[in-house]
Amino acid sequence: MTRIRLVLATSLLLCAGVAWAEPVGEVDTVFKLIGPDHKIVVDAHDDPKVNGVTCYVSRAKTGGIKGAVGLAEDKADASIACRQVGPISFTKPLPRQEEVFSVSTSLVFKKLRIVRMVDAKRNTLVYLTYSDRLIEGSPKNSVTAVAVDLGAPIPLR
Repeated sequence: MTRIRLVLATSLLLCAGVAWAEPVGEVDTVFKLIGPDHKIVVDAHDDPKVNGVTCYVSRAKTGGIKGAVGLAEDKADASIACRQVGPISFTKPLPRQEEVFSVSTSLVFKKLRIVRMVDAKRNTLVYLTYSDRLIEGSPKNSVTAVAVDLGAPIPLR
């Protein structure tokens, strides 16, 4: 029993530093007689290196029996909207492009990714969401931008 508690405590400590999505809401799209319905879920992701910016991502979540047991593969459809939710500040200089979040959308091989790009000329943060798979990704994507006050240039690495 103590071994199980040790493993659980270690797992919680390791996960403490990971940026998690915060659920905002969901809507059912298809009724499933057995298992959860198919849904569209909306999650909030705070940018870990840019204080004051939150990205809201909506994505399809497959229900049914496979969805209930974690074996379903979610569709590649997703949308993103990032907004300034407070004063913008930077924890450290940013690279011109970097993956800031990823969410697994299948048991092993498929992920929904969110990449931040810096448009230095316009002092703007550009966020792109897309889905990829080990063998073949999807061209479906969504983009949004957050303009930063010109008096506070984005620090670049």
